Amino acid sequence: MKPLIFTEEQDLLRQTARKFLDARSAPERVRELMDTGTGFAQDDWNEVAAMGWQAMAIPEEYGGAGYGWVEQSVLFEEHGRALFCAPYLSTVVLGASAVELAGSEEQRAELLGGVASGQRRLAVTAPADGVVGGAPVEVRGGALYGTARFVLDGHTADTLVVHAGTGGDESLYLVDGDADGLTREPMDVMDLTRKQATITLDGTQPSGRLEGAPARDVLEAVVTRAAVLLACESAGLSQRVLEMGVEYARTRKQFGRAIGSFQAIKHGLADVLVGTESAKSAAYHAARVLQEGDGEELAIAAPMAKARATQVAYEAAAYNIQVHGGIGFTWEHDAHLYFKRAKGAQLLFGVPSAWRARLADAVGF
Repeated sequence: MKPLIFTEEQDLLRQTARKFLDARSAPERVRELMDTGTGFAQDDWNEVAAMGWQAMAIPEEYGGAGYGWVEQSVLFEEHGRALFCAPYLSTVVLGASAVELAGSEEQRAELLGGVASGQRRLAVTAPADGVVGGAPVEVRGGALYGTARFVLDGHTADTLVVHAGTGGDESLYLVDGDADGLTREPMDVMDLTRKQATITLDGTQPSGRLEGAPARDVLEAVVTRAAVLLACESAGLSQRVLEMGVEYARTRKQFGRAIGSFQAIKHGLADVLVGTESAKSAAYHAARVLQEGDGEELAIAAPMAKARATQVAYEAAAYNIQVHGGIGFTWEHDAHLYFKRAKGAQLLFGVPSAWRARLADAVGF
């Protein structure tokens, strides 16, 4: 196993990303974007495209920069720290992965090239609970009928990748965002920093079909990739709420002493630190395994990272609220933004217990 050490170039990427996100994704900015219908700012999306973030995940032959998942893990960790609001997971991880794994050369050139340039946003009707089963949409007479829920950024995507069909005759279909018979409604979910939508198709004609690999196999791979990057994001979130808790514990005084000097607070923050470091280790390892393409090892590393990192983030965010005391329990406090994001990531594509069950199956328990 290679050591979990980042290169100088990857460290520079982290520094650049943090500088940008500190300026463009401060809590007050996050609150503004949460209240919009789209959930993100087009200017921010264009800016990160100009910096090459989307292109890093795309092979060079399709207009990308050809970097790997380790570089994406760095970006996602910083996204978690700053609660970055953008259709990044849905486009770069879910959508681009589906096209890469199952698209034709022509489809890859068009769609992946658009992702790399920032001109195309994608969404996938991947199962919100991570269990890849039957398709939520039917195919009748070549048209699509049905409803898919909890579709990440489904209401703003330029192109949707829709799982449709029955039994063994299932495929992934491409649907234009303005197609006839397509209705897209934002959902009222807990974490408004990551928008989700209900997609309804009523006689909608697809613009294409991804036929390069079985639909369920593609979705399984897509969900696994998303789990790894969510683990990295959660590790970054844990680190940030730890810093928030420590800073407050140093400055808030009770009985003439900083509350951080009290054993209960001190030990609680120490537990968060230990959890955060373990989450980072699991997430970094999973990202490296994903990049190296070791499917057998990924079957162990991905569920371990998703289960551990999202659980730690949830517990860290909850404890941060407790450290802040009365003010932390007000909805206006920034601690709740992190708590909701952490809880959303914990639930997305399967709860920790479901991923631990996957891990047990992978190791033969």
